[in-house]
Amino acid sequence: MPMLKTGTILPDAAEELRIQAGIAADPDTYELLDPVIWAKMRPLAPRGRPKAEVTKERISVRLSAEVTEYFRATGKGWQTRMDEVLKAYVEQQRSSS
Repeated sequence: MPMLKTGTILPDAAEELRIQAGIAADPDTYELLDPVIWAKMRPLAPRGRPKAEVTKERISVRLSAEVTEYFRATGKGWQTRMDEVLKAYVEQQRSSS
């Protein structure tokens, strides 16, 4: 049997014929050779994350190791928690001025 560099073993001609015969005998399978059928195909669900209503700005900022260690130690979602702390600070500054 032929083998790809990845180690995948390809079927020989006789096995490929058996595979194709099995596909042809199964009423629930078909090959998507018809471009009209292929064009109608679409993913069942949207791919990736849904778009957020409020987006965030990507920046690069240098923080002290003490700050990043503290927030990272709080576990998954530490950046979101850091953002919440900064937003609370902004609100506090706005209300005091």
